[in-house]
Amino acid sequence: MKFQWTVLLSLVFAVIIAVFAVFNVESVPVNFLFSTEMIPLVLVILGSALLGALVSGLFAIYKSYSGSRRVKDLEKQLHEKELEITAQRKQMQEMEERIDELQGRIPVVDAEIISPERLY
Repeated sequence: MKFQWTVLLSLVFAVIIAVFAVFNVESVPVNFLFSTEMIPLVLVILGSALLGALVSGLFAIYKSYSGSRRVKDLEKQLHEKELEITAQRKQMQEMEERIDELQGRIPVVDAEIISPERLY
């Protein structure tokens, strides 16, 4: 839905620029640093709008690319942490099994309590 609104607003903005440009058809001097040319104002307006759209598009592509790289890096870190957690759980399970095994080996001693008088 958001994309549809974006396209609709872009089209409305493009129509406004086109109407504005059509009403301004007289030639104006444009300085290119090395020479000055007389160019119709409609071409200056449309060229400026096109250049602005191009710069905005390139910036959006850069942001999208950097965002996707960040997501990729974070997913890689997540995978590494999950592997680390799995290894630690396996290690804990092995230690618990070892503890159970050692507890099973505790020698049971049959002993009776002897009073001190019986000792001497």
